Amino acid sequence: MRARLRLIPLLACLWAGAAAAQPGARPVETVPGMPSVPDPSNLYSETRADKVSPAVAGALPRIYVPNRQGNDVTVIDPATMKVVDRFAVGINPQHVVPSWDLKTLWVTNNAEGRPDGSLTPIDPATGKPGKTIMVDDPYNMYFSPDGRAAIVVAEALKRLDFRDPQTMAMQFSIAVPQCKGINHADFSIDGRIAIFTCEFQGGLAKIDLVGRKVLGYLKLSRGGMPQDIRISPDGKLYFVADMKAGGVFVVDGASFTEQTFIKTGIGTHGLYPSRDGTRLYVANRGSAHVFGPPKGKGTVSVIDFATRQIVATWPVPGGGSPDMGNVSVDGKTLWLSGRFDNVVYAIDTTTGEMRSIPVGKEPHGLTVWPQPGRYSLGHTGNMR
Repeated sequence: MRARLRLIPLLACLWAGAAAAQPGARPVETVPGMPSVPDPSNLYSETRADKVSPAVAGALPRIYVPNRQGNDVTVIDPATMKVVDRFAVGINPQHVVPSWDLKTLWVTNNAEGRPDGSLTPIDPATGKPGKTIMVDDPYNMYFSPDGRAAIVVAEALKRLDFRDPQTMAMQFSIAVPQCKGINHADFSIDGRIAIFTCEFQGGLAKIDLVGRKVLGYLKLSRGGMPQDIRISPDGKLYFVADMKAGGVFVVDGASFTEQTFIKTGIGTHGLYPSRDGTRLYVANRGSAHVFGPPKGKGTVSVIDFATRQIVATWPVPGGGSPDMGNVSVDGKTLWLSGRFDNVVYAIDTTTGEMRSIPVGKEPHGLTVWPQPGRYSLGHTGNMR
């Protein structure tokens, strides 16, 4: 891994020269301040293994694992597959979120049922935490595509709080009253729209980021419990993991209508694009409930973006609970937390072979750092 990071300056040069749009492709008119879309047919084109930003050149290669019940973060060195650090954060850490400018990792401590939610910054160059900032109910966090705001997902308050991305001072809020359990999101290819999942209302909320308003809600079929959401490479469809339905809904972004459903496994939860943008890794947690038993029937499904077909299914040996995470820089390893088994899985993306590393109590939204990409839209590394 260290040898790979020494190649970053060279890779950065390649990255810097890739800003021109693909020949013949119709340019995407983005919101002001948002980076351009070099390839409108693949909005993941800048997250390939050779597209490492100069902004992460000094980052330690690490896996940061928030342990929800442990109130701490476990740090893994991916080169040795060993825990190298562990430090306390706030109450109920849920996700580790890369900032828009790639310079800070934020731990979202939402202190469920309490008034002392907070954000803990981590310096990627040292792997050490900084001073915690008190913030209302930060279950998750995203960033506006123009980088001007951090979007704190205040789940219990049914609210999106737009804050200064550096100081976290409040800018404004958008109430989402019909989105109980608002938690995960993805953004349109032009940066104008965000679609959030409503876990406890069985649907989605469509947000106009420019007009700062809710455009509408969509109730999903099958009485589901939607979790993570990811946009297709061409920006037309949204793939929505649903824990109760046990699969992935496909939703048309423009018409905001449900198109089809892909059955994957029990407790479908996390979604992560492959480095080449052709496949979607789906973590099936092994339980359709918020809290499940250890050694459940957890699996990872692999969906082909173009055909929407499952091309592989990898069971967890002996049972488990793959939850959330992301893909390594080179795309060869999928890192996922084992939510109910207090482990982290390192999964070979070619063979599906898994290794388990013990961590803290109830690991949740881990992030892999560094990751390729020009900027982060939040969550555990929604890179563009």
